[in-house]
Amino acid sequence: MPKTATTFQPQLLDPNTPDPCPVSPGNGRSFKLAELYRLLNCELVDVVRLTDELILIIDDEGKFKQPCYLNLLATYLWHKHVPEARGVDHIVGRAILCHDSQFR
Repeated sequence: MPKTATTFQPQLLDPNTPDPCPVSPGNGRSFKLAELYRLLNCELVDVVRLTDELILIIDDEGKFKQPCYLNLLATYLWHKHVPEARGVDHIVGRAILCHDSQFR
């Protein structure tokens, strides 16, 4: 299987809903910025690396929005995979959990 091929189902992590929601890139392979802006309801994204293959795509300006909702699931995943982030920072707003090859 080529390095860019993956069967990982991306998930939208919304702080206002209890369960992740499956999402897919419009072209079936990788998310483009315009669709990320729409899915995350933002104008600037940032990537938080969890593992060599998994990333969270987040709203880079989420902490400046009002109201600002803590994303417990995204924060938990980040703290679980990157222990040095514990007690230092948290993730707010929507986030997309995906394979790093799904964001180009």
